Amino acid sequence: MTSGLEHLSERQRALVDLWLPGATVERDRSWGLVETTVLEMTHAGSRFIVKAGGDDDHHIERELHAHRNWLSPWTSRGRAPALVHGSVDAKVLVTRYLPGELVLGSRHGDDPAAYRQAGELLALFHAQTVAVDDDYERRENQKSLQRLSRPHRIATGTEQRLRAEIASWPVPPAVLVPTHGDWQPRNWLVHDEVVSVIDFGRAAMRPALTDFARLAVQDFRRDPDLEAAFFDGYGADPREAGAWRRTRLREAISTAVWAYQVGDEAFEAQGHRMIAEALA
Repeated sequence: MTSGLEHLSERQRALVDLWLPGATVERDRSWGLVETTVLEMTHAGSRFIVKAGGDDDHHIERELHAHRNWLSPWTSRGRAPALVHGSVDAKVLVTRYLPGELVLGSRHGDDPAAYRQAGELLALFHAQTVAVDDDYERRENQKSLQRLSRPHRIATGTEQRLRAEIASWPVPPAVLVPTHGDWQPRNWLVHDEVVSVIDFGRAAMRPALTDFARLAVQDFRRDPDLEAAFFDGYGADPREAGAWRRTRLREAISTAVWAYQVGDEAFEAQGHRMIAEALA
């Protein structure tokens, strides 16, 4: 039986041994589709989460940046794991273990109260700071075109339609805030009916509405009451029609292409559905 530590580099293992000497692995919580190892460990009677990235990883750096700059509205309330140790160069970090079960797959996954709390938490996160970026829209358009140039199974006619629409989009200045980047029930924990947040590897400055995209194609689509509860907690719905359409199509392209590359057929199918619904 493997512990999961064998997936860490020699430098990462040395740092974990330095930070948590004699710690034992209780559970390997790695997702399996990406080069990120996530281990639940016990040291001196306390539980921790160790996250380590592979050679091509760029998530650990973003996660550390989020912990050091943006998470205090949550950690001060005990609603996100607190950072204990971290190294950008070695691509490894240690946080305190946060108790709870994932909202995804639990009875809370269809509970409007959980979505109301998620909206409240996200509003706190988005309210921290604001920046205006004159080049954001152009960069995002270019990223979508680059993704369409990678291997995928998007139909040729659909790809041509996507490319033509992207070329027609305006590039207005964008208002950016700190965003989680993967805001959905698989990254929410619930403990004693209180919702908390994990996984900050996609955190970055973006328009606020980008954090609604994954909920919109999954949970809001399934149950409008969840959408109403979420925005009740968030306080308003800032989705302007043009920006929301651009966001939905960018997210759809990214989902279909990335899922094909990693071999996640169910997620790829969702990406194709997202493209069809956004174009419709």
